[in-house]
Amino acid sequence: MNTSRRIWLTGASSGIGAALAEELLQAGHRVAVSARRVEPLQALAARYPEQVLVVPGDLGEAEQVRAIALRIHQAWGVLDTLILNAGTCEYVDTGSFEAAMLERVLRANLLSAGYCIEVALPLLRVGSKPHLVGVGSSVTYLPLPRAEAYGASKAGLRYLLEALRIDLAHEGIDVTLISPGFVDTPLTRKNDFPMPLRWSAERAAQHIAARLPKRPYEIAFPGVFITFLQLLAHLPTRVQLAIGTRMARRNPKGNV
Repeated sequence: MNTSRRIWLTGASSGIGAALAEELLQAGHRVAVSARRVEPLQALAARYPEQVLVVPGDLGEAEQVRAIALRIHQAWGVLDTLILNAGTCEYVDTGSFEAAMLERVLRANLLSAGYCIEVALPLLRVGSKPHLVGVGSSVTYLPLPRAEAYGASKAGLRYLLEALRIDLAHEGIDVTLISPGFVDTPLTRKNDFPMPLRWSAERAAQHIAARLPKRPYEIAFPGVFITFLQLLAHLPTRVQLAIGTRMARRNPKGNV
């Protein structure tokens, strides 16, 4: 029985995306890989020439996303799985709050997902057991200092996917939200604060790939860290505020 799927994976040039691409390709799937940097995608294609479709572009630009979808349509005609992994992170300095930063992060983490979903849905509707997957964040469980822009974008993605799960259920399109804790990636290596229970990108990718076939509503990890955040989220707001202000910095060094 052929279990190979046609998958569009965004943010595939580094971090979780690059590690997940390896897992999916080793499992025999065909993967269309997107990112702004084309060199890592071409390296994947050189190693898996019969499985990889290189479709680079800036997913924050609707025209480029439409061009990517056209390329996938021309190559495969259908899509079985969309994995929205691309994203970024910037931290807020309330001493010099910048709305433009909020716009950048929302475009990279939320609007880009909307552009991809718009063009992917027609392909998913003719695919096999269609599956829509989005990589959110554990930050959506609890407000954290300096994470206003990143948290807002990921909270928006959570709501978008959970609402789509309801509206797409009658079409047989399953929706899975991935909520990682700290993962060792080029993006998180810029962080200048402790990252408890941090996983490697490879471990995170293996964890995700092993669970995707079961199509759960959510894949959240590490379990201990997620449970801790969820417990904090149920505390009274005044207690959350007290904890958050102890974590907050009075003189942030700026964005990382």
